[in-house]
Amino acid sequence: MNRALTIRAGVAVFAAVAAWVLFFGLPKWYAARRTATITAAGTAVAPPPGTPVRKITATLFYVSEDGTSLVQAQREVPFSPSVAAQARAIIEAQLAPAPPLLSAIPPEAKLREVFVTERGDAFVDLSGEVASKHSGGSLDEIFTVYTIVDALTVNLPAIARVQLLVDGKEVDTLVGHVDLRHPLAKNLGWLSPADANGKPQ
Repeated sequence: MNRALTIRAGVAVFAAVAAWVLFFGLPKWYAARRTATITAAGTAVAPPPGTPVRKITATLFYVSEDGTSLVQAQREVPFSPSVAAQARAIIEAQLAPAPPLLSAIPPEAKLREVFVTERGDAFVDLSGEVASKHSGGSLDEIFTVYTIVDALTVNLPAIARVQLLVDGKEVDTLVGHVDLRHPLAKNLGWLSPADANGKPQ
């Protein structure tokens, strides 16, 4: 009789331990392992509340006062170990108002997504306002395009070329002047001479 009770008690204890492992231990272990795997893969993990946000200094581009060239300006943007996430942070900073500097991008334009391929091509998907609210003109379109292209290629060595998308689709041009059917490489030829030889603001 005592032996039977002992066996039953042992089985009950084993079942209790197994249940704890199954419903409490394993989920915690899996969650911790998944977090470590995500972190190792370079995906941004939200820091605990109150943790200072790490930032980098990025070179952004704006229209010169006379409207005939681009000028550089340095701004702090959030850091990310992921190239795509860092590219997104840079473009979001480039789209943000920065008075008194004049943006080449229509203020109504919004960033929808950024994709980066293994070969170093970035695809920047902007909302339709980048075209529908554009002021027009070949020079203004050039400034809009290369503001984005140069913001990524200058700051991120992993990105060699950039192609603009509008509302998730490839487009021939924004307003009829710059060919956007293929990714574009960095082009600092539109910087003002003084800015190209000097330091960013």
